[in-house]
Amino acid sequence: MGSFTMRRHVYWAALVVAAALIEASWLGVIRLQGVMPDLILLLLIYFGVTKGDERAMFTGLIGGLVQDVTGDTLLGHHVLPLVAVGFIVGRLSERLVTGHPSVKVALVFCASLFHGLLFISISYFQNPELNALYLFGVSVIPRAFYTALMTPLIFFALERSRHFGADSTGDAGVKA
Repeated sequence: MGSFTMRRHVYWAALVVAAALIEASWLGVIRLQGVMPDLILLLLIYFGVTKGDERAMFTGLIGGLVQDVTGDTLLGHHVLPLVAVGFIVGRLSERLVTGHPSVKVALVFCASLFHGLLFISISYFQNPELNALYLFGVSVIPRAFYTALMTPLIFFALERSRHFGADSTGDAGVKA
């Protein structure tokens, strides 16, 4: 593995860990009506669309582990939904034309809803007294909207990055 390729992998892992830590610590400053965007999910979908399902699943694994360690959930509670969404988005992006921004926003919205459904399902199996439908309505749906609204900004920043965008050599480039 070349030096540039290794550096790119280190930048990617550092970005995922940093996003998870930002989400866990000070992302509350952009909280609207108690809802925050899901940065890890945005990164996962970006890498799923541009680099494929393997990179998306590893993004979900690393981001989910950091979220589990910094949060109050059991180890693996965040990992499983993120890895599942990463696999599905990576596979779907091979069959979708993902170049248009509205397709990316719709993909993020649907993936966020699915991620929330998986996360709440796991929570419900651990605690059957949980009001899952209420949580889905007041937490998952608004978060999906907010995350989808952040898509153009985050994707634009990542596409312009010299480490992750179309200019990074060693990959097939950005598919979208």
